[in-house]
Amino acid sequence: MIGGTWQTSASARSWSFPVARIAAAMVVLPVFLQAPWVRLDPFSATLFTGVLIAAGLVLHQSRSQTASDLGSLLVGFSGSWLAGCIFWGWLRAHPVLHLPVEAFALPVALGGLQGRWRLAATFYLSSLLGTACTDLAMAATGVMQFWPAVVTASLDQAPLLLHQAGLHLLQPLPMVTLMIAAAIVLFVGRRLNTNGNDSNGETGAMAAAVLITTLWVDGLFLLSALLQPGLSGLIE
Repeated sequence: MIGGTWQTSASARSWSFPVARIAAAMVVLPVFLQAPWVRLDPFSATLFTGVLIAAGLVLHQSRSQTASDLGSLLVGFSGSWLAGCIFWGWLRAHPVLHLPVEAFALPVALGGLQGRWRLAATFYLSSLLGTACTDLAMAATGVMQFWPAVVTASLDQAPLLLHQAGLHLLQPLPMVTLMIAAAIVLFVGRRLNTNGNDSNGETGAMAAAVLITTLWVDGLFLLSALLQPGLSGLIE
C-alpha cells in the first residue's frame, strides 16, 4: 500500500523516492533513538540538536544534490528533534502542551516554504501535521486521559495502564474514530502525492511519506501497547 502511495512522475522519480525514504526513516528514528536517549539523559539529547543543525548546514552547501537535500532534511528534522526532547524530557506529564511545544518553529517553517529551505520546512510541517492528527485522534477517542498516569506511573504499574489504554481503543466508538482518522491521513497523503506532476511534486511525495509513516508508527505503538507495553517510548 505504501509503495503504491509513493508513485511519482518519471521526471520526479529519481529525486523524490530517495528523499521520501530518508524522510520516512527520520520519522521512525525518534522511536528507536530519541525516546530511550531522552529517558536516559534529556539534556544531552537536547544538545544533540546542535549537531543535527551543523551537519545539515554543511551538507546543504554541497554541490551534490543528494547531499544538499539530506542537509535540508536534517535541518527540518532538528526542529522536530528539539521539540521532542523538550517535551518528553521535562513536560511529558502535560499532554495539552505537546502540540504547542512541537509547533514552536511553525512561523519559521511557514516562512521557509518559498525559499531555499523549502524541503526542510515541508518536512517539519508534515511531521507537525502528523503529530496533530495523532493528538487529535487521542483526544477524540478519550485515550488522552490515560497519558499523564502512564508517564508518571511506577515501572510495575505503567505497563498495565498502557495496556488498559490500548484496550480502550478497541471499543467500538474509539475504533471507528481511529479508522476515520486513518482514512483522512491516507487521503491527505494521496492528495499530496498526486502533485508529482507539478513543480512541487518532490516535496509533495516527501510530505506524503512522512504522514503515512506516522500512521504506521501510531499503529505499531497501539500494537505494542496491547502486546508488549514495555516496548513503547512512554514508559520509563
